[in-house]
Amino acid sequence: MDKKDDPKDHKFGEVKKEKPLNSKIRYSRYTTAIKAEVLKGLIAGGVKAEKLKTFINWSIKNEKLKSLVISRTRLARLKLWAARATTVLLLWAIAMQLKAGENLLPWISKSSFPPQRVYENNGYLMVSSNGGLNQMRSGICDMVAIARYMNVTLIVPELDNTSFWNDHSQLEDIFDVDYFIASLRDEVRILKELPPEQKKKVELESLYSMPPISWSNMTNYYNTILPRIKKYGVLHFTKTDARLANNGIPKEVQELRCKANYKALRFTPPIEELGKKIVRILREKGPFLVLHLRYEMDMLAFSGCTEGCNDKEIEELTNMRFAYPWWKEKIIDSEKKRKAGSCPLTPEETALALRALDIDPGIQVYIAAGDIYGGERRMASLRLAFPHMVKKESLLRASDLEPFRKHSNQMAALDYIVSLESDIFVPTYGGNMARVVEGHRRYLGFRTTIRVDRMLLVDLIDQYKNGTLSWDEFSQAVKTGHADCMGIPTQRLEIPGKPKEEENFYNNPEECLPPIPKKPKSP
Repeated sequence: MDKKDDPKDHKFGEVKKEKPLNSKIRYSRYTTAIKAEVLKGLIAGGVKAEKLKTFINWSIKNEKLKSLVISRTRLARLKLWAARATTVLLLWAIAMQLKAGENLLPWISKSSFPPQRVYENNGYLMVSSNGGLNQMRSGICDMVAIARYMNVTLIVPELDNTSFWNDHSQLEDIFDVDYFIASLRDEVRILKELPPEQKKKVELESLYSMPPISWSNMTNYYNTILPRIKKYGVLHFTKTDARLANNGIPKEVQELRCKANYKALRFTPPIEELGKKIVRILREKGPFLVLHLRYEMDMLAFSGCTEGCNDKEIEELTNMRFAYPWWKEKIIDSEKKRKAGSCPLTPEETALALRALDIDPGIQVYIAAGDIYGGERRMASLRLAFPHMVKKESLLRASDLEPFRKHSNQMAALDYIVSLESDIFVPTYGGNMARVVEGHRRYLGFRTTIRVDRMLLVDLIDQYKNGTLSWDEFSQAVKTGHADCMGIPTQRLEIPGKPKEEENFYNNPEECLPPIPKKPKSP
């Protein structure tokens, strides 16, 4: 016997056993044997040819049926496998998209825009915004609401390039214009420029331009402005600041002003990213207060406020005021204006006010402002009281700010982002940024904003300085006077017939905020 025939496995030294037949093979052999025996019996028994033929056909059909069942079983298993494979691939794709995160967001954002509102267009409205960033911002929101309720098409506003700041930025340099247009398309049609037919008409004929009346109600726009748009086809507003009243406006118009301001107007990605970077740097070191210290040269020249300035500085500020023809007020009594609370707080007055309010001296104080007039000489007392004082220029590398440095409105946009996210926001003057940021912080959940009562403060400061009040008395009086000035829910102050003196809509957009809880009646 050859070695290869030896039943011993030479590797393991075991006898190889014959493998049992597979169950399917055994079943097949068994059924074949039965069929053969049956067929043999039928022939031996003298079965007729017809019956034999019927039996053979039945056998063939039975085999086909069995093959069909097996094929369908295999197909079902194949489909199940394919479904599982597809599910796995789909889950993998979703995981990759979620991992990408930021790449998915733009797609989600675009798909979530509301459907476009279809309406009969009454004409085209062009607007030239005037003022600084926040004055133009609120004016643009007014223009959105006005255009919507006159059923006209709004052309993307052009920004003021002739103001003191000499910033040549346009809307697309500061705000995400595509997002602005798309997010408002369920309200009003906004185009980046006039359609060719209207553009040609404007070029051949004169463009009808006018400044709308300040603090107008919607009736004025319906009765006076709309007929002119229908007549000329295209109308140009030369100003946008304060052209819509604070009060007496339909609720739906007020809500659209909010929608435009808080949802549609978002800064460009480069501004957003750098603003959030500043916030991250500050947050890593703890809570921070943003101080909108409105003590730049232009503000002092415009307001005529010279508290703490020397004779040379007073002369410089006066000359500047007379140099700008659109600053109408020329002869100003600084002391009288200060006593009336119409001057921005000085850095020295600000330091006393914050200390009196028991602001933690260890908190980070971010200065949201341009160059402070008088420089470090005027900032010394404030820095002594709050040594952790910073600006964007001290937190960022010069290269980070380089793209924005020559554009004051873009620099102001960075301060706006930081101001929104601060733990406490303190404006020292009730200007446009102070108003718009406070209103935005109210909209975001009544974040703490200390609106200083300047008339009260200067009176208390003077009493403290001349010895009439002790520090404790001064501090208590300041705290008591500002108990309701922390950005809490309040009704907007309305002064009929005096819109400039009443509370600005964007300061307190009450119609867009949760209802003010009613105080329980005293028994």
